[in-house]
Amino acid sequence: MSFLERLSDLLFPPRCVFCRKRLETGDICPDCAGELPRCGRIRGRGEFFSRAAAPLYYEGRTREAILRYKFGGKRGCAVPFARLMAACAGEELAGLYDMVTWVPVSRRRRRRRGFDQAELLARLTAERLEAPLAAGLRKKRHTGANSRLETREARAANVLGAFEAVNTKALRGKRVLLVDDIYTTGATLSECSRILLMAGAEDVVCLTLAAARKANKKEN
Repeated sequence: MSFLERLSDLLFPPRCVFCRKRLETGDICPDCAGELPRCGRIRGRGEFFSRAAAPLYYEGRTREAILRYKFGGKRGCAVPFARLMAACAGEELAGLYDMVTWVPVSRRRRRRRGFDQAELLARLTAERLEAPLAAGLRKKRHTGANSRLETREARAANVLGAFEAVNTKALRGKRVLLVDDIYTTGATLSECSRILLMAGAEDVVCLTLAAARKANKKEN
């Protein structure tokens, strides 16, 4: 370890990405590793995707960590997040995809945040999965946050027609793993999956870092 790396560790000691506890090594403390709310495969099928999975439920420390990542500029969180997502994909989605893409944010939102949180998660997850990665979608118009809308119908209407396919040659005939940060009602994932299928994708499966617990009810 170089002098600058040792100095950095003294000034900015590693902390658990979820509870912010100081650590000697690593990025997730033993308590959080054992107590995080685990999700896995999300029951039921989306309207346009065939399966979805998430390693965690969107609650408690998980929710706080994702908010720090998205709105606090904590891009380093993407590394342990992607590790969890890749492990989940290996357990729940193995053999169901040929390539990885993501749900993009609008140019306005990207400028405001400084990065696209789903793209970063997708890039790091694809690297761990040793899977090809390509941009498959572009958000052609800015939309208000779906998190402010209560019903699935309202969320679906909000994103209808907001995306378009890119790199259609790369999509044609491929089974696509579509990455996003949070699964709530599946409205955004479904709309993006619809566009990917229209562009020639054979099938779409979805992977998010976290899912709302209500999304995993049997009736969904």
